[in-house]
Amino acid sequence: MPRIINNEQIVEDHWQLLTLAEGETPESVALPAGPVLLPLAVWLARKDEIVAATQQLGVWLDSDEGPEQLADDVDRFAVIGVNFPKFTDGRSYSSARLLRERHGYSGEIRALGDVQQDQLFFMRRCGINAYAVRADKDIDKALAGLRVFSETYQAAVDQPQPFFRRRSPKEAA
Repeated sequence: MPRIINNEQIVEDHWQLLTLAEGETPESVALPAGPVLLPLAVWLARKDEIVAATQQLGVWLDSDEGPEQLADDVDRFAVIGVNFPKFTDGRSYSSARLLRERHGYSGEIRALGDVQQDQLFFMRRCGINAYAVRADKDIDKALAGLRVFSETYQAAVDQPQPFFRRRSPKEAA
């Protein structure tokens, strides 16, 4: 069974990632049993059927899909994945931050795709708390990427107060 990093621990991944093969459509793709992360297009096309048949719901957004399409449904999902199709595509950082700050999502946001060690710290700053590290990378080494810095200066999802607001009056003197 594959492993992921979830809340700074390496755990077994019980979720299947559904992708559409060539020629498949959101309306015709077979839905696997068990916990599955569905592409946004499948969720939008078959929402009623999926809700009736599934206990645990999960969906994933590609980098060109915005979280506003899930705004009314975020509370239904145990997991929302955000895809990083390549290392240089950072649009999913924005999706994660919008899910947390604008849409109030408090569940698991999972980074998918080209996820590597040197991105994890910055992904966490945007609200991502689970990471499906690329298969050819060492997940144990990647976990260390979350501990690269001991303090942050700027405010972000993981620390809403900037550093100067967190300092005690004694330290400021």
